[in-house]
Amino acid sequence: MEALIADPDHPVVLFALEWCEFCWSVRKLLAAAGVPFRSIDLDGAAYREGDLGGAVRKALAARTGAATIPQVFVGGRHVGGATETFEAFNDGSLGRMLAALGHEVRGAEVGNAYRFLPAWLHPRTPKAA
Repeated sequence: MEALIADPDHPVVLFALEWCEFCWSVRKLLAAAGVPFRSIDLDGAAYREGDLGGAVRKALAARTGAATIPQVFVGGRHVGGATETFEAFNDGSLGRMLAALGHEVRGAEVGNAYRFLPAWLHPRTPKAA
């Protein structure tokens, strides 16, 4: 787990599922913001053999206390799932974390991160400051 989340060549790590709409939403946000990231697709071919994806998911839940996917890490630090990642983007803390690692975020151009959520969800607004 440590090797996956603390790789200096990939400071943003997204633990995801290929079919998950919330994972797609986080991917779209990161791409729109110009944030390079590594996606570890736990249901992908590389993680199917021997249920490696299931083992990583259990280790991830034990580490974070969250059984949900996606889960995002920046510089080895757990940000959270989709909602927490959108909140961190909207309140600027994600940008500050990335800036500390030498990565710039196109925040103003992206706007409200919640716009990347699936259209079938009830609309969400950022938390009041």
